Amino acid sequence: MRILVVEDEPTLQRQLKSALEAAGYAVDAAGDGEDGHFLGSTESYDAVVLDLGLPKMDGLKVLESWRREGHAMPVLVLTARDSWSDKVAGLDAGADDYLAKPFQIEELLARLRALIRRTSGHATSEIEVGPMLLDTRSSRVTVNGEPVRLTAQEYKLLAYLVHHKGKVISRTELTEHIYDQDFDRDSNTIEVFVTRIRKKLGVDLIRTVRGLGYCLEDPGTA
Repeated sequence: MRILVVEDEPTLQRQLKSALEAAGYAVDAAGDGEDGHFLGSTESYDAVVLDLGLPKMDGLKVLESWRREGHAMPVLVLTARDSWSDKVAGLDAGADDYLAKPFQIEELLARLRALIRRTSGHATSEIEVGPMLLDTRSSRVTVNGEPVRLTAQEYKLLAYLVHHKGKVISRTELTEHIYDQDFDRDSNTIEVFVTRIRKKLGVDLIRTVRGLGYCLEDPGTA
């Protein structure tokens, strides 16, 4: 999963980026509204953490512009403004959730997990596909109750497929959502990761759709 953090306070931006990366996300960061708007308009993200009090372009304007442009990624708004009218303005502008500063990083991570789950139609942190269970809270995967050891990149790829169960996902889309902007992306490595994941899971869950990409589905699904 790939997250955009738009926060102008350098220390908080570093803390957020570090915490999100430690939680297994690919993270891009912007320090002002103009850069944040550009990234959100031109790159693919599974969620955005957006401060409202930004230089160059206010966070509300950034959010309103994204929604006018048709960008539907979930947005978690951060702000030092704690009046009810500011909360209403943020939600009306298209925010999906709201967190007032100061806050605990664990709460932010939990809110992001919930936003991403709801966007993909999952109600809980534990997502089952056949005999496999993926826990987004602990980043653990089991098959028939037995733990499966995955690398960070393998987990990111599998988690993205799990959140989009039943849909055909192209190699390009997978590449865009498991690597951050600065990573030297190579879609050819996706095939390597898929092969490794299949071997480690030991069950046939990931189907190759020739010329299109991959689809994760329950065993026996046509």
